[in-house]
Amino acid sequence: MLSQLIVSGVVAGSLYALIALGMTILYRATTVVNFCHGEFFMLGAFAAMVAQRSFGFSYAGSVVFSCVLLFAIGLAVERALMRPLQRAPHISLAMMTVALSYLMKGVVRFFYGREVDPLPPMIGGDQISFGSISVMPDDLLTMGFTLVVVAGFFVFFKATQAGKVIQAASQTPRGASLVGINVPMLRNLMWGTGALLGAAAGILIAPTTLVYPDMGATMLMHAFAAMTLGGFGSLPGAVLGSIVLGVVENVMGGFVSSSLIDVTDYLVIIAVLIVRPQGLLGESRISRG
Repeated sequence: MLSQLIVSGVVAGSLYALIALGMTILYRATTVVNFCHGEFFMLGAFAAMVAQRSFGFSYAGSVVFSCVLLFAIGLAVERALMRPLQRAPHISLAMMTVALSYLMKGVVRFFYGREVDPLPPMIGGDQISFGSISVMPDDLLTMGFTLVVVAGFFVFFKATQAGKVIQAASQTPRGASLVGINVPMLRNLMWGTGALLGAAAGILIAPTTLVYPDMGATMLMHAFAAMTLGGFGSLPGAVLGSIVLGVVENVMGGFVSSSLIDVTDYLVIIAVLIVRPQGLLGESRISRG
């Protein structure tokens, strides 16, 4: 039983990591904590579902449609709403993302109500068994996609000139502008990239969670707890925190009480802030210039 709970926790952690990675990438590039990332995730799932049902797209076509649409929405959010607040305090930026979160949910509820709809899995098939442990084919796809994303962005930020420029621009935007770096364009692209990752996560997770307007809220809380545990700004930390959180939730739910699953996120956040505020793999604090 313990081995199955651990594997199920790793699978759940991979789902959390997809959300946490999108938030971490944006935070690393802009130092903004995006509280509407859960709605990017939700909109990605809805866009894929609408593309299949209303427009007759294939599954692959609906994935491309959703990712492109959310990339454009991310660009628009940064350009129209976040850029005018760049010189404002961080709390203003955070409150704008909170307001945008409620706006997006309200718009979707207006058109679709509170109905819960299924999205078919990307890979069908029966459970795959490894001795006493069983996983679904879609679980393997999610874990593989998570590994590819974190490896790709880790290399991008650590080993490429563009990644280093983006991080430098986030730490000292005025200095970056003085040497000719187009800081607003970089921020715009990272918002689009973050929204695109949210869409991809929504499509992968929707067959498990189903599609409904509030689906992003719970996943956002999981991702936020994982980022706090792993360390804000750390891509490996986002993944490690997500995996640890998923395993802890499943083990506590299996051996203690299933009601503890709902409060684990909050317990983790409180414990980390008291014991190790920078998280497991946290970096030194980034300040805006």
